[in-house]
Amino acid sequence: MALNSNMVPLGTPAPDFSLPDLEGTTYSLADFKAPALLVAFVCNHCPYVRHIEQTFGSFTTGQADLDVAAISANDAENYPDDAPAGLADQAARAHWTFPYLVDESQETARAYNAVCTPDFFLYGPDRRLAYRGAFDGSTPGNGVPVTGEYLANAIERVRAGEPVPEPHYPSTGCGIKWR
Repeated sequence: MALNSNMVPLGTPAPDFSLPDLEGTTYSLADFKAPALLVAFVCNHCPYVRHIEQTFGSFTTGQADLDVAAISANDAENYPDDAPAGLADQAARAHWTFPYLVDESQETARAYNAVCTPDFFLYGPDRRLAYRGAFDGSTPGNGVPVTGEYLANAIERVRAGEPVPEPHYPSTGCGIKWR
């Protein structure tokens, strides 16, 4: 069943985390130094993530002044495609070059108030929430091209030191698979 992301209040500080990537390197919020930080809750099995994953990979590659942290918080025991091996396959398939982190405890997803995959949270240099919501207006089967336009506009605003004007449109996707 598709869910919409929570519209966390703008200005909310980014919660800290300490999570391993697929190779076992641990990352925390402080490891991301670029002025803009995109935290994306994603997974391998969800058709909503698969729908955008290629464009998301090319979209994030070479973005100046942007760090990306992808986080999978799904219960991998009950959803084995979202275990680290499946996530590694996805990262290779989609040409993702950013850290793909595993939130096995699901504490980070709860701290961010993440609801679905994909769920995007964009923070400025002060690590306060500047944008939350959809990648663009495309979802599986709606015929709208996958462009990343909502997120691209938000990133440009953050780079320029400007607020991202409302409305922000919630992301739609598979609910996070809570234990």
